[in-house]
Amino acid sequence: MITNEQAIIQMIKEDPWMMEALHSVQSLKLPDWWICAGFVRAKIWDVLHEYKQRTAIQDVDVIYFDEENSNETEEKQWENALKEANSIFPWSVKNEARMHVVNHIPPYKSSEDAIAKFPETATSLGVKLDEQNDITLIAPYGISDVVNMYVKPTPYFQEHPELMMFYHQRMTKKNWQTYWPKVTIET
Repeated sequence: MITNEQAIIQMIKEDPWMMEALHSVQSLKLPDWWICAGFVRAKIWDVLHEYKQRTAIQDVDVIYFDEENSNETEEKQWENALKEANSIFPWSVKNEARMHVVNHIPPYKSSEDAIAKFPETATSLGVKLDEQNDITLIAPYGISDVVNMYVKPTPYFQEHPELMMFYHQRMTKKNWQTYWPKVTIET
């Protein structure tokens, strides 16, 4: 059973596919990098649903924070480098130093700040390897919602009514209960 952050870290350590992804991104030496969102959430929900097979994810979200080189071309170069090095993963690379422009919100201060402003608390998760190859987990709102399979908007989305429409559209589009029927979604 997944009851704490250490259990999540151990679950990831025991997953060769996830470790391979983490090592691939670590090799780029990106500033303030994380693999986040569905990469972590889907694994937790698969384990909690006792699935033997991994649920396919649309992409492996890699984020980093680099104010010095915040153009999209740079992101695409990193994404292509990952695809060339390890094409088994559906990589998506974004520099959070520029994503506030895309998302029409004030600038993020760091990757952690960006993760805290993801749409759902259960998706506001990130993992990376430190210099000793130990897994670091970031969960700005804790892990309670993700391990209890409860989806609700982050405080940032709740504080901004104009974003709640996006949250509701996203929940309809994602249709997570089709894949993980034990999930409860707050509407």
